[in-house]
Amino acid sequence: MNRRLPLLLLLAAALVACRQEAPQVPSATPAPADPGDAAAVVAPIELKDVVETDPRYIIGITYPPAVNKYPGLAVELKAYADAARNELMEALEGVDEHAGPVMYDLALEFKVVADTPRVFAVAADGSSYTGGAHGAPLIGRFVWLPEQQRRLTADDLLPEPRAWRDVSAYVREQLHAALSQRVDADELDPVERERVMRSAAKMIDEGSTPEAGNFSDFEPVLGAQGQLVALRFVFPPYQVGPYSDGVQTVEVPASVLLPHLAPEYRSLFAAPMPATAQ
Repeated sequence: MNRRLPLLLLLAAALVACRQEAPQVPSATPAPADPGDAAAVVAPIELKDVVETDPRYIIGITYPPAVNKYPGLAVELKAYADAARNELMEALEGVDEHAGPVMYDLALEFKVVADTPRVFAVAADGSSYTGGAHGAPLIGRFVWLPEQQRRLTADDLLPEPRAWRDVSAYVREQLHAALSQRVDADELDPVERERVMRSAAKMIDEGSTPEAGNFSDFEPVLGAQGQLVALRFVFPPYQVGPYSDGVQTVEVPASVLLPHLAPEYRSLFAAPMPATAQ
């Protein structure tokens, strides 16, 4: 599911020639702004695309114009982008100026994935390269409630810890099934297949324990009437699989979520269809 960012397509070829193998850096995880702070902002900000070039680095950040109609959300998106940029700048400070040329880069795209009067959602996808075999993924999801002018978080949506047991169980089942299909397609010998399955299954189980923090990135799946029929949980590389597996997603249907939803959010979701009599 890796996505190429249009803003940097023309620059990618120049970067490839400059990169050398180096120890891998951890994945960047910039923290969003506090929702309360966003709601308190009086003067709206206008998000504009960013392109910065330097002999040592290149930065490309794109924003959809639609986010500017929600100032609180715009504040959160800018905070996320600023944190990613600051991390790249800090990495540059640690580079020996006599060590030869370096070429770091940050590519980040914000894209609207849902736009209704009650739910507006933005996906952030990109990577930050500060050395190593490949860039560190940047994955973020922002679900905004226009009526309340605030962000919807996993903790808000499913406040009871026991709710995450059902979500975790469903997600694990789907991830294990997808893993089995990928391994079968590789046609490995039995010994190697067992080794790969055991290692990958461990990553799935460790990255999907029933805690809200493991499911913090999600986006709405809308039905024909504009209500949510599912939530698509998004897992960056390394959380539930190796880097080579890329970003993984699992759609959890409303039927799994509804018994556990906080009462104030149930109207956002479509009621399950009644069973057809036989």
